[in-house]
Amino acid sequence: MSKKQLKYSEAIEELRQILSDLESEKVDVDEVSLKVKRAVELIAVCREKIETTEMEVKKVVKEFEKNLKDTQDKE
Repeated sequence: MSKKQLKYSEAIEELRQILSDLESEKVDVDEVSLKVKRAVELIAVCREKIETTEMEVKKVVKEFEKNLKDTQDKE
């Protein structure tokens, strides 16, 4: 994988392109393995981004609920 940090949308778009290439059967047999390896890398990037985002969202929601409870307790 390149050093550049891919955005989720970029990784998904590249995955779609790989899938399209493989489904079209126009991919040279020598390239199939490389495309599948790249797809696995992209899936790992996407999974990591989803997990990170999920943790961040849970943290924000937890903080919001705490603040809400603190506000209600003061009333």
